Amino acid sequence: MIESQQIAILEAFDAARAAQPRLPAIDIAERLSISEGELQAARLGRDVWTLPLAPKDLAARLPLLGRVKALTRSRLAVLEQTGDYPDLDGGPQTGLLLDPGGLDLRLLYSHWHWACLIRDPIHAPIHGSNRAPLPTESEQGQWRWSLQIFNQHGCAIHKSFALENPLPRPWGALAALGTIDTPAFTQSAPRLKRALPEAPTLASEWAAMRDVHQFFALLQRHHLERLEANQLMEGRYTRALPVDALENLLTKASQRALPLMLFVASPGCVQIRTGTLPEPQRTRGWLNLFGEQFTLHLNDTAIEQVWQVSKPNRDGGVTSVEAFDAEGSLVLQIYAERQEGRVERPEWRQLLNELGNQEAVA
Repeated sequence: MIESQQIAILEAFDAARAAQPRLPAIDIAERLSISEGELQAARLGRDVWTLPLAPKDLAARLPLLGRVKALTRSRLAVLEQTGDYPDLDGGPQTGLLLDPGGLDLRLLYSHWHWACLIRDPIHAPIHGSNRAPLPTESEQGQWRWSLQIFNQHGCAIHKSFALENPLPRPWGALAALGTIDTPAFTQSAPRLKRALPEAPTLASEWAAMRDVHQFFALLQRHHLERLEANQLMEGRYTRALPVDALENLLTKASQRALPLMLFVASPGCVQIRTGTLPEPQRTRGWLNLFGEQFTLHLNDTAIEQVWQVSKPNRDGGVTSVEAFDAEGSLVLQIYAERQEGRVERPEWRQLLNELGNQEAVA
């Protein structure tokens, strides 16, 4: 990034934040027709510092950060949860932060390209600051600190916002590692639509599944996108639902205190919230769930397709509801809460049957 570009981005960023202090960085980036990663990289040395850690090493530090707000977003859904990260598990390519009911994440390290530490003023923006990365304890109340991870295209993978004041010491240890090394981003290629491919053995292989985790290998073997597989199996293992079925489902699940698992995935992270739901509320066109320890924001008006998907397993099968945007990207996936080795909740299947009956009547 040349200096004139950086100055222009910084000026636009400061002006936007001065006018709307709570305006999300992704909204500012969209106004400037750049990625969110490029926007934050323009702030390097002022309010942003590169963290030169390998993905797994960085993930291992997450449980040390204390109480945080953890955020993952897909194109049309944002899941925010407060809590403490559990200990890291998994292997060299995939990280597991397993805490059903709390912060529960799956990390895909191959997509992690740039990690940074960011400070944002809690109140009015402060310009021209050249202070050291971590403020003194008396200054910490002026700043909102976060750790943010981006993919090679500058798309946010996961964000972690500090909630404790004073900051736990591990935040200072991260700050001590900070550099002003500039990341190199590439433009993402648009998803090209294609004719629905043929997969003659898909149905038989689908029927042979004994674990839902085998589904990813099934897609890879047939070189299929998730939405394509749903379309090919329509009438057998999948069923298209009207888009408004999503709001109906969330509302009824809330009313019946039916515990659900909400999956929101970025390119390199899947964040899962498990538990009962508050009553959905619509604000500025978005559908929202405002819980005590979590919030889901869903731009359901931009959802293109919703599918009910059944997958065989050793326990009688599991059923999900999946929402996709206009590009065919998965926006939100919903399952009933279920423990391994137990059959799927009958009240979940009853709710899905009701949605199907309403669709038939309509």
